[in-house]
Amino acid sequence: MFKEIGIFIKDNLSNSINTDVMNSMINSLLKLDINISIDEFSSYKNEAFKELKHEDFVKKVDLIIVFGGDGTLLNAARKYLNYEIPILGINMGNVGFLTDISVETFEESIKEVFEGNHKIEERNLVSAKFGDKHLYGLNEVLVHSGSYAQLMRYRLIVDEKVVYEQRSDGLIIATPTGSTAYALSAGGPIIHPSLDVWTILPMLPQSLSSRPFVISSEQSVYLELFEGPNESAKICVDGQDDIDISFGQRIEISKMEKTLKLVHPNKNDFFEACREKLGWSLNISKN
Repeated sequence: MFKEIGIFIKDNLSNSINTDVMNSMINSLLKLDINISIDEFSSYKNEAFKELKHEDFVKKVDLIIVFGGDGTLLNAARKYLNYEIPILGINMGNVGFLTDISVETFEESIKEVFEGNHKIEERNLVSAKFGDKHLYGLNEVLVHSGSYAQLMRYRLIVDEKVVYEQRSDGLIIATPTGSTAYALSAGGPIIHPSLDVWTILPMLPQSLSSRPFVISSEQSVYLELFEGPNESAKICVDGQDDIDISFGQRIEISKMEKTLKLVHPNKNDFFEACREKLGWSLNISKN
């Protein structure tokens, strides 16, 4: 049973979040037999919450409830990953594969979670090391040329065996979580989150035979960068800021030991989320 609850709400609340609806949900939480705290770094303030110093916050809470979209949950995951605190996402965005509790079912779902009818799912993270840099992401690592519609040349190596050397706008290495994010938009397959695999997806490759493929995340992956339109390529994780990476470098891609722990109601259904979020099984005959 969760008793010490931390609240995480996206910074700079915009019109994308209905504050009245959010406050109504928070009032529902306040009626439960739990203690609610908020990190001192949060820009959201509420007199009903106890504001704690960051070091006290991460020691005390046994669950973090995130109000926002998947991007907000990713921000919370990066901020609290080292403390291994489970996260529960409330979807106040548009798609929300990670924040799977809707506003409409909030009270019912929260009651179910706090009655112990929940499951904790561990999601793998992907790591990228080059030079003295170490980046990690929940969704994907993206390496690209840094210029719109211009190719870079690179070599992909898996388990010390060359897969290919080719030119493309870039390369995406996506986790199952990321398979429904940017990789999906780039034409990658949807991977069930229970699988321990990665999708490797070239972006607009010059070779017509180049296609996405799936490997075990236990395999060693290296990317060697040769040349591109600029002095350096770019690398980013989970849509964060691009970082320059010079050509001639070798990037090591690996699975992190730490995992992100996501809390779901027992009735959570990945395929139902796909139907709802991706518009599967719509009756187009009525349009």
